[in-house]
Amino acid sequence: MKKLKVLLVDDEIMIREGFKKLFDWEAHDCEVVGEAADGMEALAQIDTLNPDIVIMDINIPIMSGLKVIQLSRIKHPQIAYVIVSGYDDFSYCQQALRLQITDYILKPVNYEEFGTCIDNLKISLFEQRTAEEPVEQEERVITGITRYMQKHLSEDISLSVLAEEFHMNPQYISQLFKNEIGVGFLAYLTNIRMEKAKKLLLATSLSVAEIAEQSGYGDYRVFTKAFKKAEGSTPSQYRRDFLEDAKAGE
Repeated sequence: MKKLKVLLVDDEIMIREGFKKLFDWEAHDCEVVGEAADGMEALAQIDTLNPDIVIMDINIPIMSGLKVIQLSRIKHPQIAYVIVSGYDDFSYCQQALRLQITDYILKPVNYEEFGTCIDNLKISLFEQRTAEEPVEQEERVITGITRYMQKHLSEDISLSVLAEEFHMNPQYISQLFKNEIGVGFLAYLTNIRMEKAKKLLLATSLSVAEIAEQSGYGDYRVFTKAFKKAEGSTPSQYRRDFLEDAKAGE
């Protein structure tokens, strides 16, 4: 997988330097290709560099980060945006959701959590790219595998199961995930299971046990533990927090 191009947008130079020096972009198959300190400069850099990912503060001079995203979406709909802000405000989150922001991270940045965010982004960008562009043979193979996983998410999925289904060596499939998506098989599987679970938690009234089963976890206790590790809260708390925030924003 080619390195993803990253643009950093923040009016504080120390924040930008922190992102460059304290986070291992190379380990996550990314490279920082540019920086911007205000909204106008950010728009210009986006046009010039056409990055894959923009790490954006909301409160920047001349033009807010959200306005930059709104305008740049017109010309560059494929770019993924991650908001990094000091504001834990539900109204900002609402606006970010409307603009289809990939993630909303609070300062000071936890770089371990940020790494998880970037890996999840790589998965999303891979799926978007393979859905829109002609793909090479190996990409066709991994796309077929990931579509199978999405379709059979409630069932047992392992490298051995995939190897039997696609008549391939398990190690070869494992390497395909690393090469084509940039994350390991288990990281990808956990990500799509958590995304399925979050959608069910927010869009249905299913019990946690039912959601665990539909997300591929036979034991809801194992599911709860995995969910808390991935999202920082239990499934029940995640649902409760969303409903409380939604009421507060009305």
